[in-house]
Amino acid sequence: MKMTFRWYGEKDSIPLSFIRQIPGMSGVVTAVYDIPVGEVWPMDRIKRLKSLCDKAGLEMEVIESVPVHEDIKLGRPTRDRLIANYAETIRRLGKVGVRCICYNFMPVFDWLRTNLHTPRADGSNALSYCHEELMALDPHNLHLPGWDESYTQDELETLLSAYADMTHEQLFDNLVYFLNGIMPACDEAGINMAIHPDDPPWDMFGLPRIITGPESYEKLFAAVPDLHNGITLCTGSLGAARENDMVKMAGTLAKRSYFAHLRQIGFAGEKDFFECGHQTAEGSLDMYGIVKALVENGFDGYVRPDHGRNIWGEDGKPGYGLYDRALGACYLTGLFEAVEKASALK
Repeated sequence: MKMTFRWYGEKDSIPLSFIRQIPGMSGVVTAVYDIPVGEVWPMDRIKRLKSLCDKAGLEMEVIESVPVHEDIKLGRPTRDRLIANYAETIRRLGKVGVRCICYNFMPVFDWLRTNLHTPRADGSNALSYCHEELMALDPHNLHLPGWDESYTQDELETLLSAYADMTHEQLFDNLVYFLNGIMPACDEAGINMAIHPDDPPWDMFGLPRIITGPESYEKLFAAVPDLHNGITLCTGSLGAARENDMVKMAGTLAKRSYFAHLRQIGFAGEKDFFECGHQTAEGSLDMYGIVKALVENGFDGYVRPDHGRNIWGEDGKPGYGLYDRALGACYLTGLFEAVEKASALK
């Protein structure tokens, strides 16, 4: 296991020097963020990012993410050119030592929350989701926390219209087409693709979600058996669906989990949840059980603490402040050390 930390590049308010000081931290998870989706990442930009990480004493082995263009998800005629561009970016990343790319195949929105600053009893604030509140929104006049500046209303309506007749099976077929198109580049570069589950893992606004639970992964591996086709096990995303047994899934999927986003959520209703401190006692997921299942079933990938609260007066990027994620990293590192040592004694 290698512990990593999400870093949003040179504009991130958290410097690499701070991340380097977190005990047990091996590297950062980052990306080139200002290249238009679908274009090949310039080699000089990739090398600059790698150089910054090297100088800070941190590895850059995980990229999150190389976004997938909506035309690929929609199966439009332009997809072959866009997939070729994606494959070239994979080859370039492989040349600087990247070993894993986290990506998603969610139409339009890659995550949804209804409040980015929900007050908690301990004085912190965190991300939260209320299903009834989300479903009450008008898709034709949509305002979502964290997304209001991502699209104009006209752009959003055009995208939603494009997906109006998209079925789950069609979207899945488009995912398979994409993966088959990039697997040769992954084989050449030695890079694993780690698909992130849908967040939350259910349909909304008429948009199909296809990476939602164990059956999704069985279907995905059967369709694209190449071992470079793997997953990002995100406990908070998958765990939001009560029917997903996260301890069981961690064990079953350990060897195809090349990346793990380990975060804690607390249930506040059938489909309502809030994000909280990483410890098992803080929420509804058995973080110890999840780590134990990963270790005992051969997980040997990258881990990062996911979605921290804003604590101690920090006014950080929602979900991505320094302090709570640093605490989470230390807690998770301790869990892995304890489980690995106990497992070695058996």
